[in-house]
Amino acid sequence: MHPTAPNGATAHDHFEDDLNLSILGFGVDYPPYRHGPEALETLANRIETRASVGYVDHPLVNQPEPPTIKQLDDNFREEGVRLSVNACKKAIDEWGGNPNEITHIVSTTCTNSANPGFDHFVRKELGIRSGVERVLLHGIGCSGGLAAIRTASNLALGSSYRKKPARVLVVACEISTLLVRSELESVDRDQAVRIGVCLFSDCASACVLSNNVGNDTGSNPVFDILGWKHEILQDTEKDLGFDVDPMGWKVILTTQVPALASAAVSPAFEELTASIPSLCGPDRPRKPADFDWALHPGGSTIITGVQQAVGLTEANLRASYEIYMNYGNSSSATIMAVMNKLRSSEGKEDVVACAFGPGISLEMMALRRRKPATNGHVELNGHSKTKGSSLMNGSTDTNGIPEAFGLPAEEVD
Repeated sequence: MHPTAPNGATAHDHFEDDLNLSILGFGVDYPPYRHGPEALETLANRIETRASVGYVDHPLVNQPEPPTIKQLDDNFREEGVRLSVNACKKAIDEWGGNPNEITHIVSTTCTNSANPGFDHFVRKELGIRSGVERVLLHGIGCSGGLAAIRTASNLALGSSYRKKPARVLVVACEISTLLVRSELESVDRDQAVRIGVCLFSDCASACVLSNNVGNDTGSNPVFDILGWKHEILQDTEKDLGFDVDPMGWKVILTTQVPALASAAVSPAFEELTASIPSLCGPDRPRKPADFDWALHPGGSTIITGVQQAVGLTEANLRASYEIYMNYGNSSSATIMAVMNKLRSSEGKEDVVACAFGPGISLEMMALRRRKPATNGHVELNGHSKTKGSSLMNGSTDTNGIPEAFGLPAEEVD
């Protein structure tokens, strides 16, 4: 089978006309340090005194050796949990419910693998009851945020069948920038150069998903969930991955990833929209450009490749462009940041969210916009417009449309 060919739809892939699933609140939290392209040169020039992330003189990455797995885990338990708790509090605050009304927690990360998982400590910090049902997803990389929402949706539908309320807290967290020190060690020791250090940033994001059984006083849905699709592109395991290394994790990707990902989007879109009754009628949009897109900004050639492959405009992808240029790729946590940015009173009613991860896996979800933007929620970290960028150059125009998207063609994930 051709690597980009979908496995094909079955009757199992068709959705009812109204799933009654809604996202009631979002939260996104980025750490305070911002690094432009000059930071990478600074770090590379410190190869003799060891590189740094966070702030340039962070002690963890100015020691004689790269951080160990233990040190990376300790840092994640502190910084990752803190970011996650902040993001969750924002989502819960917008939802307006009591944390003890949360019935499930679905979490994901690819930059920590300790047991118990980080979600255990996030739950404790939030004061959520110990009996809440938890699921921690691993091994799915950049597609993790959308996979977590898909998993939460299936859990909520199970509760609907039992006529029980479901309020599912979804959280994704990644601490990627500390791995730059390991990558620079590989350059020095093995002359192995990977581009991951130019792509990734740190972030936690969260949302609250409801099956709308019971009362959500004062809660107005941000998006209704219409349906979803999960796909594995056959024979692509070696093209995209995140391998364990004694000095952390190493991004594995090939130059084939943009083409493989872009070619897979159109057939997946056709199958997804055909499976959702409300998108099949004569008066409903069916062309990709009839939707706004929350595309995971894995790299410049992912965004532009999908844009060209399915006939989108920069306006369709404005939120993906803006998040990528201002914050970079935060792996699984990025997609909810894009969805959060996209919630606007201006835009198309229907939205397609899409992300790619190791495997290569494709996640796609159809959403319907319900609530206009409100001050304090669309903004990231309280800022409606940011200056600088995570690890790249680019316009910070709030329209999210780059004047000159001059990024290396090999930037992918």
